[in-house]
Amino acid sequence: MFFIMTEPAHNVSISVFFPCYNEQDNIAGVLEKAVVVLEKLNADFEVIIVDDGSSDDTGKIADELARGNDRIKVVHHRGNLGYGAALQSGFNAATKELVFYTDGDGQFDINEMPALLGLMGQYDIVSCYRLNRQDNLIRKINGWCWTKLVCLLFGMKIRDIDCAFKLYKREIFDNIKLVSAGALIDAEILARAVRKGYLVVQQGVHHYPRTAGAQTGANLHVILRAFKELFRLWKQIRKD
Repeated sequence: MFFIMTEPAHNVSISVFFPCYNEQDNIAGVLEKAVVVLEKLNADFEVIIVDDGSSDDTGKIADELARGNDRIKVVHHRGNLGYGAALQSGFNAATKELVFYTDGDGQFDINEMPALLGLMGQYDIVSCYRLNRQDNLIRKINGWCWTKLVCLLFGMKIRDIDCAFKLYKREIFDNIKLVSAGALIDAEILARAVRKGYLVVQQGVHHYPRTAGAQTGANLHVILRAFKELFRLWKQIRKD
């Protein structure tokens, strides 16, 4: 697992989705940029917005954007079900051969996604890691410790478990059963996929400061839930 430079692939079949919670100030720009990137690739594509029960106008804005483009789909959760549930809805809604996701907060640049496509001839998953992570020191330390713990438990060598910039072969999700509704979801996908023999490669991508909205992943409830689910998952996978 190492950094690889590659030329982007063309004529790809890809689903791109954005899990969103209260991203009314970000979602239009993120979505419009994604469509531009995908059209330049001449790809067979769809873009999916997963509105995880937002209390602002995220869902309304997403629906308005979808009305103007039949390749844009919106999945709504009636309530805020959690990050894992949002990712599961995105994977379930995806219909193309590849599936890529990144958060709807604009902290990643989807222009870096096409360079990952050429890797899919040799690998099943591209798991990216943040270059110059734009978070405060506490979040950086928590992220480093979490990644080390997950890798220790599941025997993986991943640099940034929760980096929200990942590309998968969609068939993976026909062959693994996901249970995480919260922040454990990225760890669960990688652990189950690696256990089934899928190949993972890693690539660095740039990370940018949030310019609108508020982060929700670092509250104590989310963290405690993730640890509880982690050890439950570890016991479960050991039995499989």
